[in-house]
Amino acid sequence: MRVVLAPDSFKGTATAAEAAAALREGWLSVRPRDELLTRAMADGGEGTTAAVLAATPRAVVRRVPGCTGPDGRPVTGSYALLPDGTALVELAVTSGLPLMAAPAPLTATTRGTGQVIAAALAAGARRLTVALGGSASTDGGAGLLCALGLRLLDADGNRLPDGGRALTAAVRVDRSGLLPPPPDGVRLLTDVTDPLLGPDGAAAVYGPQKGAGPQDVRALEAGLRQLAALLGGDPAAPGAGAAGGTAYGLAAAWGAVTTPGAAAVADLLHLDEALADADLVITGEGRFDATSLRGKAAGEVLHRARRAGTPAAVVAGDSAVPAVLTLTRLAGSAEAACGRPLHWLRRAGALLAARR
Repeated sequence: MRVVLAPDSFKGTATAAEAAAALREGWLSVRPRDELLTRAMADGGEGTTAAVLAATPRAVVRRVPGCTGPDGRPVTGSYALLPDGTALVELAVTSGLPLMAAPAPLTATTRGTGQVIAAALAAGARRLTVALGGSASTDGGAGLLCALGLRLLDADGNRLPDGGRALTAAVRVDRSGLLPPPPDGVRLLTDVTDPLLGPDGAAAVYGPQKGAGPQDVRALEAGLRQLAALLGGDPAAPGAGAAGGTAYGLAAAWGAVTTPGAAAVADLLHLDEALADADLVITGEGRFDATSLRGKAAGEVLHRARRAGTPAAVVAGDSAVPAVLTLTRLAGSAEAACGRPLHWLRRAGALLAARR
């Protein structure tokens, strides 16, 4: 048999690559002669670069030391340069919430991600793909754009400090020094559809997750509204609120196009080619439910499997769907499953192989 292993991460317990490796080990313990292809998935957020690198042997990782972290401390950024000239940048690597020493929702910045993008352009990248997810800031991508040469100025002509709160003082934007986008365009990967502003926008929905209280949310909303008044573009576009409005900023200043992350990652992994002559695909995630079929990685794999006519199986940490093989059921409890996830993933792989 030819089997494709394409799980997403089991959040908090196993990365997508670890889950795929455990499923592979379990399957081969029962059917050692089968051909297994690994296509560890992601939805365009954290883990996207690792998933693409695992499936793209000729890709190289370039490190960018001395970048500005989300709280101003220096961090080392990185991007992946793919064989076709695409630079893949994962925002969370340089501007992610886990990099914060303490929550600072009003001053957190995306500047470091802009520095990584500038380095990728200087290295000759012809196309840019930015995985949005896990952002620490709500600055509308202002820090990122300023690292690329944009100038946001106050009433006295001074440059604004970083962070979403400072945007309320912006009265003029100077694009004269802004680097041009790469010749083949910019694509943004996200699994959210929130606009930039309003009750469903970046500040209201995601600000509290980054430590913003009600007063902070109002300040961030005012800053994003002022940024939108200066940059133009479409703040109401679906997905504009992704990564604290970074999707909006890159769309308004650079013409970036937002696309569903899971579908884009599947394309980068050449998943359709892998499924074309496969006998089975196995996907999975931590919790499989109705939302899994609406833009998540496992749902994208199932959609493409149906299109290719390839049988599919789902392994999940937990699920109310009877057809899904769950680690909770195998282990006897959610606690036991979370305690030894790779063990139970190996068991799941062996069980699926034994059924063939």
